[in-house]
Amino acid sequence: MGDDDVLKDHLRAALHRTQENLLWKLEGLSDRELRLPRTPTGFNLLGAVKHIAQTEYTYLGETFSRPWPHPDELITAAQIAADPQADWYATADETTEDVLGFYRRVRAFGDETIRELPLNAVGTVPHWPMVTASVTLGQIVVHLLVDVTRHLGQVDIVREGIDGKAGLGEAKPNLPQSHDWAAYTAKLTALADGTR
Repeated sequence: MGDDDVLKDHLRAALHRTQENLLWKLEGLSDRELRLPRTPTGFNLLGAVKHIAQTEYTYLGETFSRPWPHPDELITAAQIAADPQADWYATADETTEDVLGFYRRVRAFGDETIRELPLNAVGTVPHWPMVTASVTLGQIVVHLLVDVTRHLGQVDIVREGIDGKAGLGEAKPNLPQSHDWAAYTAKLTALADGTR
């Protein structure tokens, strides 16, 4: 196994962990809780997954000339032109399972791209300026990891605000499990109130 294969395995594993943690953060919430806007810009959990699915397909499919087998499932340029946020929310016709199922299939499709192509495979990102649009698979996987992880951070904060569910992941929460969080936040509030 060469260095590129080892690096590819590390990148795939990191992407898989991020994707699994994203789905874990949605578990146990009602359809309304998943769709409800949580910020002034309308950020919602199910919409975040829909956006990430579209993003993962674009970077690991379209960029490397791998067409999606069901194009009617993708948000089109015309839809984005009509509504720039079209990929950030589930429509009334889309169920939670529709969105999550689409994301799971996109994940498998993208993983196939990573498995089949070498890290130095060249692709073209369709929505980037021509001077930067030519990329390698390695560059795109790193870019995608940053993008998905950033959105997972948003999902983390929103989910904690809904019901307190927090942590890195189900198997490894990365937070003290018997901590007095009310006392801790009171301490931090007192520290903030004491500043000038």
